[in-house]
Amino acid sequence: MTRSDPDEASLQEQPLIAHLVELRTRILRSVVAVLIVFVPLAFLADQLFTYLATPLLAHLPEGTSMIATEVTTPFLTPFKLAFMCAFFLTVPVVLWQAWGFIAPGLYQHERRFAYPLLVMSIFLFYAGVAFAYYVVMPLVFGFITQVVPDGVAMMTDIARYLDFVLTLFFAFGVAFEIPVVIILMVWAGIVTPGKLTKQRPYVLIGAFAVGMLLTPPDIFSQTLLALPAYLLFEIGIILARILVPGHREVDAQRDSGAP
Repeated sequence: MTRSDPDEASLQEQPLIAHLVELRTRILRSVVAVLIVFVPLAFLADQLFTYLATPLLAHLPEGTSMIATEVTTPFLTPFKLAFMCAFFLTVPVVLWQAWGFIAPGLYQHERRFAYPLLVMSIFLFYAGVAFAYYVVMPLVFGFITQVVPDGVAMMTDIARYLDFVLTLFFAFGVAFEIPVVIILMVWAGIVTPGKLTKQRPYVLIGAFAVGMLLTPPDIFSQTLLALPAYLLFEIGIILARILVPGHREVDAQRDSGAP
């Protein structure tokens, strides 16, 4: 009996080892995808940074420019941007590898439900980044450059500027995932669309609180994050009512207090 115990333990460990090997393989594929995209972008690092800086440069007073306060900043900052661009561009590949690792453990109906959400999450993430670049940044920089005190020259450090912009991109990219999060919560039975509609005032206040934490400390970027986040909350409720089957029955049971 004691001789068979090691054999049974080895049989139980094999699935775990196989999962770890598959996880390592998919992580390596994701890393390779990022590096493949990064190599050509590294040669365009300066052009990428110029494009990224356009919303600020367009509002700087004539005769002023951005600065670099560290010796290696002019070299490292554009390469950091090139790497982040490579990661943003390969987000679909990374998420697809994650999906390939998770999908075998799901039922068939769960796969049919999760696949559209995967596509939707990728689209919404890119939509959030585009909204931050084309709408939020011009408004924020236009306001900031107008309120600079007299006698003060606005010369932004390029490393600080990149950190500022990446924070905006991350905040808006994550905020635009709200509909997907709501659909998943309703599908998992954590909450119902009916209960979410009753929480609208709290969600609006929470959106401004989250905007204060995730965005730079100015009222414009906070408001421009909070209002779309609340709108996406309403869209998420509508999509949950359409996409999640049986929610009406669950709503009725919970509202009536039935078990």
